[in-house]
Amino acid sequence: VQLQASGGGLVQAGGSLRLSCAASGLAFSIYNMAWFRQAPGNERDLVAAVTWSGSSTFYTDSVKGRFTISRDNAKNTVYLQMNGLKPEDTAVYYCAAGRTNWKSLRGYDYWGQGTQVTVSS
Repeated sequence: VQLQASGGGLVQAGGSLRLSCAASGLAFSIYNMAWFRQAPGNERDLVAAVTWSGSSTFYTDSVKGRFTISRDNAKNTVYLQMNGLKPEDTAVYYCAAGRTNWKSLRGYDYWGQGTQVTVSS
């Protein structure tokens, strides 16, 4: 199983980035997918998640209204559109795939390598 995250970078506050995570080696369409982030010295926290069917999504409060998670099962890819970025969004962003508790870190079995997002003020 491989999850390849991309799209991170350096952006000014208020700007936008789109993260992508291409999955291979698993039956993508039956896996819940999520984006987590981890800043230095902090725990890895759930940012957004989408169920295997795409019918339900979850966002942590701090990103509601700014971030959008979506998936394309035909392309085995999950996306995170990030608008209105703030310096506190700076972190390494990880995509993850799992089949159990989709709102919990423990529900995810496979992880990507992470992509750095840096938001300057």
